[in-house]
Amino acid sequence: MIGESSPAYHYNTSVAMEFFRFAGRPKTFAKGKKIFSENQRGIPFLLMPNRMYLLLDGEVGIFSGDRPVATVRPGQIFGEMASIDQGPRSGTAVTKSACRVIGLDNRQLQSALGRYPEFALMLMSVMIGRLRESIGRLASPASPATGTQWRESAPLRKDLIQDLGRVLDSDAHLAYEPGATIVREGQIGVLMYVVLKGKVAIRVGGNLVENVGPGRLFGEMALVDRTPRLASAVAESNCKLLAINRNAFLNLVKHSRRFAASLLAAVSARARYTASR
Repeated sequence: MIGESSPAYHYNTSVAMEFFRFAGRPKTFAKGKKIFSENQRGIPFLLMPNRMYLLLDGEVGIFSGDRPVATVRPGQIFGEMASIDQGPRSGTAVTKSACRVIGLDNRQLQSALGRYPEFALMLMSVMIGRLRESIGRLASPASPATGTQWRESAPLRKDLIQDLGRVLDSDAHLAYEPGATIVREGQIGVLMYVVLKGKVAIRVGGNLVENVGPGRLFGEMALVDRTPRLASAVAESNCKLLAINRNAFLNLVKHSRRFAASLLAAVSARARYTASR
C-alpha cells in the first residue's frame, strides 16, 4: 500500500490522481465487497490480469488470512506489486465502507507511463524505500548467510537490452574479471548495471542476497533515491556489463515506457522477494 503515510518515500497524491484518471475509470464497490484475494494470480492472456488500485472515496481493509494488516484511505494506492510483476497477491482487500476506486491493468499502466513518467520514478522510490528497510534487516547478524537457496532476479526483455546497447555509447560497455568488486557497500552510486554476460553476487554485510545473471540488473536503487549503496556487487565469473548513468537513466524512464515498466517489474520482484527473506 502506498500513500502519504510514508512521506520519506516522496509520495505525491496529485501525481497519482492524474496518472490513474488518465488511464482508468472509477468503479464503485458496496461495503463488504472483496476487491481481490490473497494468493490470487493474474492471468493476462485470459484478460484477467492483476490490477493496481487508487482509492478515491471510502476505506479498504487489507487482510493476511483473517488478520487485518492495513487500512487504505482516499488517495492511497494498493495492490501495486502484484499488478506490476503479476505475482501472487500478498493479502486480501475488502471494502470497509462504500468505495470508489480506479483500477489499472498492465496495459493501462504502460499507456499512462508514456504520459506521466514521473509516476514511475515515484513508485520506484516507494518500492526502493521498502527494499532498503528489508535489506537493512538482512544485514543483521541473525540473518541467514549460508545454506539458503537464493533465486535470481527477473530478466529484462532481450529486445530492450538490444535497444539499450544501441542508444548507449561504447564507454557504457564494461568488463570485470572473477573476484572484482563492481560496487561497494556505502559508496555513492552513480551507475546502474545490466549484466550482458557472466554472474554477479550481491552481498549485504557479507550475506549473499541475490545472484544476478545475464539480462538482469542491479544498482538501480542508488540512481533513484541518490543515497549510499546498501550492498556490494562482486563478479563471480568473467562479466560484461552495460553501465547506465543517472542522466541516461532518467532519459530512458521519460522516453521509453517499456524501460520504465521493465524497471518497475524488476524492482517490484526484488522488493517482494527480499521482504520474504
